[in-house]
Amino acid sequence: MRVIQCLLVIVSQLALAGCGGGGGSGGPSGGASTQSGPVTSSVSGRVALKNGTPLAGVTLTAYQTNNHSDVTATTDVNGNYTFTGLETSFQTHYEVRAAKAGYAFYPALSNNVASVAKADYNALYRIVISYLSLAGSSVTGANFDAYDGSAGLVSLATTGQSVSYAAGDDGALQKGVARPAARFTDLQNGSIGDALTGLVWLKNAGCLSAGHWSDAMTAANQLASGACGLSDGSTAGQWRLPNIIELESLVDVARSKPALPAGHPFSNIGAGYWSSTTYRGVITEAWVLDFTTGRYINDLVNNVKTDATAGAWAVRNGAGGTVKLPATGQFIVYAGGDDASKLAGVPLTSPRFIDRANGTVIDSVTGLTWLKQANCLRQPWAGALAAVGALASGQCGLSDGSLAGSWRMPNRAEMLSLVDRAETNQALRFNSVFLKADKSVDQPAIFDQFIELEFYWTSSTDAADTSQAWTVFSCDYGVYNIAKANLGYTLAVR
Repeated sequence: MRVIQCLLVIVSQLALAGCGGGGGSGGPSGGASTQSGPVTSSVSGRVALKNGTPLAGVTLTAYQTNNHSDVTATTDVNGNYTFTGLETSFQTHYEVRAAKAGYAFYPALSNNVASVAKADYNALYRIVISYLSLAGSSVTGANFDAYDGSAGLVSLATTGQSVSYAAGDDGALQKGVARPAARFTDLQNGSIGDALTGLVWLKNAGCLSAGHWSDAMTAANQLASGACGLSDGSTAGQWRLPNIIELESLVDVARSKPALPAGHPFSNIGAGYWSSTTYRGVITEAWVLDFTTGRYINDLVNNVKTDATAGAWAVRNGAGGTVKLPATGQFIVYAGGDDASKLAGVPLTSPRFIDRANGTVIDSVTGLTWLKQANCLRQPWAGALAAVGALASGQCGLSDGSLAGSWRMPNRAEMLSLVDRAETNQALRFNSVFLKADKSVDQPAIFDQFIELEFYWTSSTDAADTSQAWTVFSCDYGVYNIAKANLGYTLAVR
């Protein structure tokens, strides 16, 4: 069923590809255009690295969504840029974005005249500074932070697996930030604090009755002190249904029935729980996580928003944790209180991935370096682990000088970290070359031949059946357990 879903998504996207529509790469010319009408608006800002060092030579594009035209500016040696003579009217809307080879960006506004938005440029999703261009209301402080990939914005935690089933696997390497020895704290008020993520969870995981997706969100959003054993003084609106990354953060890969850390303090653990994250391939469905095994549910039946029933496990923000969780990337609101309504987590950069032109790609969000050639390694699990361990410069398109032993098979957390839930098809996202209207490249493909409708291995073994390992399905990017004897692709990381 999952393969059928992905095929439907691919067909749908191919049909849309010829339609144009929206804004972005199918609309803007990629160069300066002639403006008409009043010209009293301007936009200015600064682009700098996080340490404050100005970044020269950054191309800023101000795209007008009304007529699909754009103008460009370039930062000077002090990182400053200015747009002048921009058209103004009550309905004139601009989106400003930044680009320079070797860097990723995120807005750093110094005032509230404009806002940060995620915009759809014909399925190329960009983070932009968004504002209405009104006469006499020029924008200053439209700044961007730049990232070169040398340090990630988030750190990934270990998966919890400590037993090794083969050399170089998750249990042997245990990559990631160590989980606190005393991870969960019973706050003695009906809630549990998580020292790893800083989130606070409802202690009674079975209190909110199982129901449809909208019921789960309503129940979580209306939760307040006095209900479900809570005496924390919380009010309606402070609790929410967790997004899929927050829900995943509870999973301990070393365990099953439930797939939660040993000695956890929660009560009444159910099986499947709704996340607030819509499945973008079919928006009538949402992601469900089965805590019996740690498997994702996306089967056209048990995750249909209006038909399926699953539990609701409420969460709210707390103090800072050992790690920060990234946002899912979802930005279209499908219901009040959902993932895109809350936008929990560290925002994703744009463009996110930096191609080092040596067969590797750096993820500016995590700081991890990935093998660009995504179809090079295809073997059963044990053979794939050995092949990745032997991977070196000169193989699989690499010219980075790496030696055997430099690379590893990603664990479950690392492989999942690549996802952007704004997308309908992750493999298509990784493979797509986005063009401007003049047919020049707007954004090259992130990976080379990320194969659609295939399983990609992780180095994490399924605790419930050690003859199986966790994989992600390339299209929907759900987590599924398959036999280690099966053939699968591997995306190497270091």
